[in-house]
Amino acid sequence: MMIRVELPSHLRNLAAVGREVQVDVQGQVTLRTVLDAVEARYPMLKGTIRDHVTQERRAFLRFFACGEDLSHQQPDAPLPEAVAAGAEPLLVIGAVAGG
Repeated sequence: MMIRVELPSHLRNLAAVGREVQVDVQGQVTLRTVLDAVEARYPMLKGTIRDHVTQERRAFLRFFACGEDLSHQQPDAPLPEAVAAGAEPLLVIGAVAGG
């Protein structure tokens, strides 16, 4: 299953890719399986989206799909059907912080 993933500019620059990448996911389409596929295809991104050890989302990144914030979703929960079908991308968004 080809899954579309949109990356923020700093990760696009690191991986030398365009705004959207496509990864092949076998089996159930979850945050974990999609991010595993992204890291496998673009090893330079390993540890930039999730922590190396805990596999938890990096603090200044958020996940969205189909108008929903998936950032606090369990990593093995199925993603929306539109993402699994390739109709909608999984968005990895860099949070904006300031003070």
